[in-house]
Amino acid sequence: MSSRLFWCSASVSRSLHRNFGLACAAVAVALCAGCAHSHNANTMATVNGKPILRSEVEQVYRANLGESNQQPSEVQADITRLNILRQLIDEEIVMQEAAKLNLVATDDEVSEKLNEIKAPFTPDEFQKRLDSQHMTLDDLKREIRRNRTEEKLFNKEITSRINITDTDIANYYNAHKAEFNLLEPQYHLAQIVVTSIPMPPQQVGNLQNSKAMNDAEAKRKIQMLHNQLESGTDFSTLAMNYSESPDTAGNGGDMGFVPESRLRSDPQVYAAVTKLQPGQITDILPIYGAGNSKQPIGYAIYKLIDREAAGQRELNDPRVQQAIRQQLRDSREQLLKNAYLEMLRDQARVVNYYAEEVFKNGAQ
Repeated sequence: MSSRLFWCSASVSRSLHRNFGLACAAVAVALCAGCAHSHNANTMATVNGKPILRSEVEQVYRANLGESNQQPSEVQADITRLNILRQLIDEEIVMQEAAKLNLVATDDEVSEKLNEIKAPFTPDEFQKRLDSQHMTLDDLKREIRRNRTEEKLFNKEITSRINITDTDIANYYNAHKAEFNLLEPQYHLAQIVVTSIPMPPQQVGNLQNSKAMNDAEAKRKIQMLHNQLESGTDFSTLAMNYSESPDTAGNGGDMGFVPESRLRSDPQVYAAVTKLQPGQITDILPIYGAGNSKQPIGYAIYKLIDREAAGQRELNDPRVQQAIRQQLRDSREQLLKNAYLEMLRDQARVVNYYAEEVFKNGAQ
């Protein structure tokens, strides 16, 4: 997951990555440009006349590299910068549309989110995290404003337009009834994971960019989280902020329903989970790597959200209705977002000078 800012919600700003063909589209811009445009050397592109500066692209580029000592080749670096520039172009298009509709995030909204981000850290810790991402406080505020603005725009223009009716739900159920016939018991689980495996901080997937770098740090961190859970802290909140599982941290650690047969593949986890009542959590459990290694590579805490017996689930089951409603809403939202962003791009005047430069130099 490419991260411009480790604290901000993945759900909004990352949607732009999913909705556009990044590298190919940037090259297409170059192919269509035909001839070079006159521009300031520090301007890599313009959106309706507003420049996107080289310094903005380089900031994201450095953040993506993280602490890696392995430098990409010249071609790989160009591809990465094209991708980043396309992301910034798409974000600028969205910001300009939000401004037209008076939906830009207010100073109060930015301050509220900033205080939330800073809360878990001392001033020194907070500054170190900014420095690790090559960011200033003003950079962070701009990123918060952008993310909150995108959220407001999409809520107004997309989410508010979606209406899932009872008929929609019934039609889906009748067409997919077999999906609701559970052949074996299933366990709805959530997890908090901490590993000792080093990785670039921007890849861990949690809101606080929190990463243990060795076994001692992993033990301290997972124990701290377990203590907070036993003190009543919300599991989902801790998972989003501190879990090191990129696949589940973003949605509060939710793993969905896990079939019993899959759960049995780890006897220690199976034994711990099957003793729980819904809402309870396990003790700290070790995570082992492939092979017969006896040294754990990390630690996990699991929460049992619900347990489902085998058998057919009927349409009148509120959980079935909610699952179908959410699935239909998510798919329609993604469809509308794709279409909406394409329309905004069609209406914008975009000149990608860097794509022209790459194409020109690559042809020589």
